[in-house]
Amino acid sequence: MAVLLEEGSNVVVQGITGHQGRFHTKACLDYGTRIVAGVTPGREGEKVHGVPVYDTVAEAVENGEADTSFFLVPAPFAKDAAIEAIEAGIRLLVLITERIPFHDALDIVSYARFRGTRVIGPNCPGIISPGKSKVGIMPGHIFRRGRVGVISRSGTLTYEIVNAITESGEGQSTCMGIGGDAIIGTNFVEALRLFQEDSETERIVLVGEIGGTAEEEAADYIEREVTTPVVAYVAGQTAPPGRRMGHAGAIISRGRGTAKSKIAAFKEAGVSVAALPSEIPTLLSSL
Repeated sequence: MAVLLEEGSNVVVQGITGHQGRFHTKACLDYGTRIVAGVTPGREGEKVHGVPVYDTVAEAVENGEADTSFFLVPAPFAKDAAIEAIEAGIRLLVLITERIPFHDALDIVSYARFRGTRVIGPNCPGIISPGKSKVGIMPGHIFRRGRVGVISRSGTLTYEIVNAITESGEGQSTCMGIGGDAIIGTNFVEALRLFQEDSETERIVLVGEIGGTAEEEAADYIEREVTTPVVAYVAGQTAPPGRRMGHAGAIISRGRGTAKSKIAAFKEAGVSVAALPSEIPTLLSSL
């Protein structure tokens, strides 16, 4: 089975009646995602691209058997909406929303873990299993069904690397954008564990960036637990120390979180590291 997402996943779009909600709902429907409901409080009874809209996630779960949330609620209202989804029994919460306040994200992620809900994001492009389903804002046409799993902190780099993999003749099993914020629901280690257990994934691409120690922790886990071949790329190799770049997590301080330290950790774990995103297909072909 695919990692987290299947053709049979029933998706509710939280924030479906907004501009982004309408646009990305149509894109997901066109891709083949089974969107069974949308939620916008006060808009029950409406339809968006044929999808019925409810006031609450509980109604979407009851009437549409939704198990996955495509979350496009604006940041000021994200915490309440996410807690609502978790309490309604949503098993996979894909938080696309950016700029969710730090403590709100902390509350969401900790409560989701307590209730057994998997969170991807926030501030992420989502997840896609090519040819099956996508829950997110990724351009579906660049993906191709295959055996390469992709885990990434960077949305834009995900697209660039996936496109290069596809143009090389390879395809992807599942692609997961885990998000670039300091607080995220699914980290590299957890994602690696999922791909390691996935029968459809034969090789893994890990796309990291400067800041924090997530990549070093991933390298340690790969060395100890992962038998599936892994290749990596680390963004931000020319970033100045102490300067916040693009993501909340992309901060180098006191010599930690540098591209150099991350690359060294991967190499020590036996992971081939690309100097440029375009080198990823070549490294994959050598495995």
